[in-house]
Amino acid sequence: MRIQSNEAHESDGRVRANAQPYDTLRASLELPPYATEALAALEAAGHESWVVGGFVRDALLGRTSSDVDIATRAFWREARGVFEDCGWHVHETGTAHGTITVVIDGHALEVTTFRSDGPYEDARHPQRVSFVRTIEEDLARRDFTVNALAYHPERGLLDPFGGRFDIETRMIRAVGDPDRRFAEDALRILRACRFVAQLGFSIDEDTYRGMLANKGLLPLISVERVAHELSALLLGPFAGDALMSTVDALSAVLPELVSMKGFEQRTPYHIYDVLEHTARVIDGVPAYPLVRWAALFHDMGKPAAFFAGNDGVGHFYGHARISVELARGIMRRLSMPGSFSERVLELVERHDDDIASTSKAVKRALARLGGDAELFAALCDLKRGDAQAQAPRCIERVALADELERILDGILSENEAFSLKQLALGGRDVIALGIEQGPRVGQALNAALEAVIDGHVSNDRDELRAFVAAWRTEREDVR
Repeated sequence: MRIQSNEAHESDGRVRANAQPYDTLRASLELPPYATEALAALEAAGHESWVVGGFVRDALLGRTSSDVDIATRAFWREARGVFEDCGWHVHETGTAHGTITVVIDGHALEVTTFRSDGPYEDARHPQRVSFVRTIEEDLARRDFTVNALAYHPERGLLDPFGGRFDIETRMIRAVGDPDRRFAEDALRILRACRFVAQLGFSIDEDTYRGMLANKGLLPLISVERVAHELSALLLGPFAGDALMSTVDALSAVLPELVSMKGFEQRTPYHIYDVLEHTARVIDGVPAYPLVRWAALFHDMGKPAAFFAGNDGVGHFYGHARISVELARGIMRRLSMPGSFSERVLELVERHDDDIASTSKAVKRALARLGGDAELFAALCDLKRGDAQAQAPRCIERVALADELERILDGILSENEAFSLKQLALGGRDVIALGIEQGPRVGQALNAALEAVIDGHVSNDRDELRAFVAAWRTEREDVR
């Protein structure tokens, strides 16, 4: 499990979080020149300012980040004036919350007045904000200790909540009372899950309890924000860990996960329950959205499809079709783009297709996928990840997926036909041969494509015309 007790932090966290001398921090927290210029301009005008949040966290982790946010004592109009005097362009992007965006040498910096949030009205947005005079008050409103850090090139690192220690011990911990933090903004629950996936951190025990106690607020969050957080989670290098360790929190937005947790497959082909198998498949496929979402969904229908034979062995006939329907419902619920959803569903439906390692079989599979070679490559990725997450006896399926992809590369390099759009013959040619416009035109073209794939006919216009003419004659003789 990735949930950890906070006892170690309570015993010595604050001291260790600030123990490293500032001189050794300077290199790891070096700011980009445009951020340094913005800070210097504000400070020269008498406005205390700090770089805050994710940039500081990522710098301490040794991660590259270009997303720099500045918190300042200046009110937004004062900050705007400072920047305009420097000749920089300013956008009033969120002045109700004290935020402007300044563009310096093509780089956008978000600059926000020190603030404290008032009561939250919808588990997401504060009813009002109050502008405060100290950076400590500003940091106190933030979600997690690893994000409640501030840095200035001269004053060093400000860490009032032990965030640096939590970075060192790889811990996600709420600032202050976890129940209050998540009741204020339920999206923070999904942000915590995402940080586990992106950073490989664990979640503090009290923080996780606060997440579970408030997960019933997640349906109040816009589906677009939920979809964004889930996508970012799935693309993380530790996405499988995040799924396994935070499933009870994620179930508020993906209730379909509940039946997968602990569902033993009872088959010699699997050694993990459905959820852990899914998590391992997610980690075993490349980190791009199409295949990661398909990996999440591919076996989701197994609990519903399960039955045990007389020998006690589990079977899941038709589970792919059930998985497709569950996935379709989720993606509609999350308002995901239709074109992307259809490609994901195609992978889910066909992830168990038996494709022989021959050119003909691969071209037929490509034809079933509408000639989408990229989708076939994604199917190979999914099959490879699926095999790696099964029982050891299935490992040879990895080599099969590799071979299918090698065959695909050969087909593409030779420009071999595997879709109707590649045929040297079109619908007008078929109609000109005397076939009545309607379904029979498509039937004739599909028959021609099959003949080309099988090697009976070359993808040559004249040969295809002769083939279609003979095909038409055969159908008329049958009638």
